[in-house]
Amino acid sequence: MRFALESLFKRIDDLRDDVVSLTQDMVRIPTVNPPGDAYTPCAELIGNRLKKSGFDIVYERGVGTPGDSDKHPRTNIVARIQGSRPGPCVHFNGHIDVVEPGEGWTRDPYGAELEDGKIYGRGTCDMKGGIAAAIVAAEAILQEGVDFPGAIEISGTVDEETGGYGGVAFLAEKGFFSRPRVDHVIIPEPLNVDRVCVGHRGVWWAEVKTHGHIAHGSMPFLGDCAVRHMGAFLESLERDLYPALEQRRTDMPVVPEGAKQSTLNIASIHGGLPDGFNGLPSSLVPDICTMILDRRFLIEEPLAQVKGEIFGLLDRLAADRPGFKYDVRDIMEFEPTLTDADAPVVRAVAEEIERQFGRPAETICSPGTYDQKHIFRIGQLKDCIAYGPGILDLAHQPDEYIEVDAMVTSMKVMASATLKLLKGEA
Repeated sequence: MRFALESLFKRIDDLRDDVVSLTQDMVRIPTVNPPGDAYTPCAELIGNRLKKSGFDIVYERGVGTPGDSDKHPRTNIVARIQGSRPGPCVHFNGHIDVVEPGEGWTRDPYGAELEDGKIYGRGTCDMKGGIAAAIVAAEAILQEGVDFPGAIEISGTVDEETGGYGGVAFLAEKGFFSRPRVDHVIIPEPLNVDRVCVGHRGVWWAEVKTHGHIAHGSMPFLGDCAVRHMGAFLESLERDLYPALEQRRTDMPVVPEGAKQSTLNIASIHGGLPDGFNGLPSSLVPDICTMILDRRFLIEEPLAQVKGEIFGLLDRLAADRPGFKYDVRDIMEFEPTLTDADAPVVRAVAEEIERQFGRPAETICSPGTYDQKHIFRIGQLKDCIAYGPGILDLAHQPDEYIEVDAMVTSMKVMASATLKLLKGEA
């Protein structure tokens, strides 16, 4: 087995240029979400390549999911190759969508430039480099002629950056992430090449609206300013909720350190005149103000408590503040996930990380959610982790990059862990 792995690892070293070029090809397709640009060409790039390697290819469009349209179809690719005899299935899943570049870049966000052992571009780290590493790792197993039972699957899915409903959630509803089809799932998210990620914190996104009464801006006493009502809610968050959240800590191994506590981000706030208006303002008292809350919570916090704290503050204001009226709309909610530390996929990947680095793997949880939530919730498949190249702190940043050495190392971990899982040795 050791000799076979040494031969496989040498082949992976020889495929270094191959994983670089595949990453560059994917990054040069700007799959920006929203709105969901160029999903089909990127999915077809993956599908055409894997078909040449002997995989059976299926394209699944997330028809009817948020954002899906003929202009922006939610095109997913699932590839599968069977081994020589029955056995388990190891599935590698990665999302092909990326966030917009934003400002601050010193390079072309879609140029995929290679410099000093790093590939630069939007999506290199999060997570096209990880997808490329999984693809080439699987191809190395096939090229090496390793006899294995079961099956290997690779999927490129959409919309993870906006909740994953058109991608993994859609496929999970169709049985793509459930037994008996799949046994083990590895998601090559950028959580550092020497770490096994076993879960993530929970999330609740909500829209809070405060209501007032429109009036002429010169006579605000005839109206009721919804922005001032929202300001009172903001004050109550600062006074009553934020200090409480800072005191809560989790036993989950969440990184970075600041994410071990509960957090609340105010993602946006708007009231009054429309955004982007370049003329002179009209004189109006705002009658609606809207805030988007992004609440990340711990496995120790029930979701009912998380919501109840917000409603409690709002209800107190409604009772004490004249004219205060509000409503709340749920946007998205997911419970925390946590894979058992003794699960086969955790053991297999951790052992192979230790083989590569000569030290134990670090076990972590992600501060934000990723598509494991749908595999747990819908697929009811608990043998799922995130593992891949890329540095967590670079995700969504200007001048995002991925280190080629990290991709090659991750390919060795992925390939050897895959064989261990397929042969039931984990």
